[in-house]
Amino acid sequence: MQRQLSISISADTDKGIKEVNEDFFGSHIPGEPQLTHKGMSVAIADGMSGCEDGKQASHCCIISFLSDYYSTPDTWSVKQAGQKILSATNSWLYSQGHQKFQSNKGLVSTLSILVFKSTTAHLFHIGDTRIYRLRKGNLEQMSRDHRISLAEDKEYLSRAMGIEPRLEVDYKSFPLEQGDLFVMTSDGVHDFINDKTIKLILTRESDVQQCASKILQIARDNKSDDNLTCQVMRIDDLPDAKEDEILRRHANLPFPPPLSPGMVLDGYRIEEELHASKRTQIYRAFDTQTETMVIIKTPSILYDDDTHYIEHFLHEEWAGKRIQHDNVLQILGSDRKKTCIYYVTEFVEGMTLRAWIDNHPKPYIREVRKIIEQVAKGVRAFHRMEMLHQDLKPENIMINDEGVVKIIDFGSVKIAGIAEIPSVEENQNILGTLNYTAPEYHQGQTGTIKSDLYSIGVICYEMINHSLPFGTLPEKPNRMNLSRLEYVPSFTHNAMVPHWIDGALKKATSLVPQTRYEAISEFIYDLSTPNPLFQDNHKLPLIERSPLRFWKSVSGLLLITNIILLFLLNR
Repeated sequence: MQRQLSISISADTDKGIKEVNEDFFGSHIPGEPQLTHKGMSVAIADGMSGCEDGKQASHCCIISFLSDYYSTPDTWSVKQAGQKILSATNSWLYSQGHQKFQSNKGLVSTLSILVFKSTTAHLFHIGDTRIYRLRKGNLEQMSRDHRISLAEDKEYLSRAMGIEPRLEVDYKSFPLEQGDLFVMTSDGVHDFINDKTIKLILTRESDVQQCASKILQIARDNKSDDNLTCQVMRIDDLPDAKEDEILRRHANLPFPPPLSPGMVLDGYRIEEELHASKRTQIYRAFDTQTETMVIIKTPSILYDDDTHYIEHFLHEEWAGKRIQHDNVLQILGSDRKKTCIYYVTEFVEGMTLRAWIDNHPKPYIREVRKIIEQVAKGVRAFHRMEMLHQDLKPENIMINDEGVVKIIDFGSVKIAGIAEIPSVEENQNILGTLNYTAPEYHQGQTGTIKSDLYSIGVICYEMINHSLPFGTLPEKPNRMNLSRLEYVPSFTHNAMVPHWIDGALKKATSLVPQTRYEAISEFIYDLSTPNPLFQDNHKLPLIERSPLRFWKSVSGLLLITNIILLFLLNR
């Protein structure tokens, strides 16, 4: 039987000697598929003493996180989702505090969160609530107190939710082990009970509810002068290592049979085979239910016993379904039951960008710009979902009959949220295409947004110059032979390319990621607006600044020289 993440959670709270309990806590254990996609979350907050409404602040922190976190895209990493939500919550607390109470201390709270996803814990923390972990008899404080001491008995919070317009939150992640115990406490607890006592209780008590209650009681007996809250969690079971049911839930389906025109597969009538390779087949088909033309992509029967291949094929469909954008091919969903492994996309009537390049040997730059702007919009749709495309090339881009650009392939997409879940087999192969893949991939580095930018830059360069910025790369690029590559200026292929456009292309395709543009939008802007940094070319030789003027000058000098020589000979 498949193992799953299982956690026991208990909590206890008390207003103590105060009239109002400004502490708040909560947890959420979702069902599938969110349990795998997003994990379980546990949180504790403590409204700051002295603020106008600490109770509302702590309640807002817990409720907003536990609800909003599960509304973020499945593709987002825990870090991305958590930081986005906490930043929005902090802004709301800060603005409401100023509107209602005209004070920086209107709605202020500490906040500590644990998200347990797959076999990893993700910690978010701001303030002086605490998170402890007991593992194999060793008690460790996993969070750090954001306190500043002014005197022996004078301390104040240096960081908290709602106190500043800009949020700085601690984040870290660490692997889980079965049997780990986690404890969350407010300062009304941990200021009145030492770590040794907490460890003793956690070690002796097998019931997590008894642990929380006893920790609270001892702090109360030690004359705590604040609200008291304690939450205890025990990791009872963890998912099997290297198992990803998200992408493999259909892996038990058979591979489709060889398809030919006239055959009907789950209501799709095959019209023609458009493409076939060792890995996939692509067919144009007619959907008899919706009476529309569609594309069907099927896996190759050659890989029917390759678990990693099956996972990778299903990964394509999963990624594509999560992006809805005019410049990205739409993968179509259906409630009909599949009889085999395949997926269906919209049908795009048009040509690939490769065909467009072949048909436009000397394109107008404004036409290139129009296409690249659409490619960039499509790629940014991936990036907003925290995905990297990783295989942008002319063959993976379509232009329909209305001139709309569509990115059509999802086979190499990296999804941050899925990357947090151990997969069946780690794939160390570079999934992109040699001449369009960013050099950092060839050096074993992790890709970033700048890696997709590199590919866009290479495509743009090729559209303008009908060549590649570094020529054809060696079959097995490595650090040494990549270091020997030199950018080929556009004027060597096309004398009509403005120097400022070539400057933008050179920066976008830099072999060093740190020297590329920070954002794709900056590159797009520089393609249409001359950047002064690329126009300051007076230090370049004339042959590079203006080849035509150079050769005219050379011809003129030769003519004058010949006239002078003739004159001297005839004297």
